[in-house]
Amino acid sequence: MATVPYDQREGFIWLNGQLVPWGDAKVHVLTHGLHYASAVFEGMRAYDGAIFKLNEHSQRLHESAKILDFEIPYSVAELDKAARDVLRANKLTDAYVRPIAWRGSEQMGVAAQATKTNVAIAAWDWGSYFDPAARAKGLRLTFAQFRRPDPRTAPTMSKATGLYMICTIEKHRAERAGYNDALMLDWRGQVAEATGANIFFVKDGVLHTPLPDCFLDGITRRTAIGLAKQRGLKVIERAIMPEELSEFSECFITGTAAEVTPVAEIGQYKFAIGDITRDLMDDFTALVHPARAVAATC
Repeated sequence: MATVPYDQREGFIWLNGQLVPWGDAKVHVLTHGLHYASAVFEGMRAYDGAIFKLNEHSQRLHESAKILDFEIPYSVAELDKAARDVLRANKLTDAYVRPIAWRGSEQMGVAAQATKTNVAIAAWDWGSYFDPAARAKGLRLTFAQFRRPDPRTAPTMSKATGLYMICTIEKHRAERAGYNDALMLDWRGQVAEATGANIFFVKDGVLHTPLPDCFLDGITRRTAIGLAKQRGLKVIERAIMPEELSEFSECFITGTAAEVTPVAEIGQYKFAIGDITRDLMDDFTALVHPARAVAATC
């Protein structure tokens, strides 16, 4: 099925304080963010017209920019309003929302003190991140070759564009081999995350998830932990070695794009889509669609 290129779509994008026609939201080819990856971004979803955890995402965008040594010239409240304005201007209720901030073209070179910080927010209709059929039966993951870097070598606590270079490479490698995604280890050889989502495992009714000390502590990750605790489940955040995967019965990934998605296979390791995974998927759906959940109980 053909997809309209993202630069040729209709609608409006919020750019540096105002809504502009989609096709007019442009940057120069010599922008610093393009050449040196001096950019940070967020991924958010709107459900039934409300952007999930909007304020948390806007706060994290500010925090990511500070880590990369630049400042976003709009407050968290202004970003929140802009995101809602974009959703409304494009007449969207269920959508993906993408804020991004980057250094402009005022200075070229590694130093960038003279650059202006630009901010844009776009939104579009985007369904399941993974093929619905693959999602229904559980994803197939392979092991990535690249590893999540040591925090002493990269700004791993920021949602920076440059940190996703290896994710794209590994996502492509996995898909060429017939998999849906790849599991990335960290520089120590410990289980880290998928290319764009955090990961959880189940063993004897207990949730285990890697400690996010060199990758993002995802907002959906924290949401899933909260939902699990509401069910009385124990959640252990710890170092997980790849050879432990044979001990787990269930596995799922979480993220704004991925939401809560079951995993059936990682390399030679197999997992069932069990009750805990299904319950947390249902709980997440009920959380983001509260009106539907209420209607279903009436």
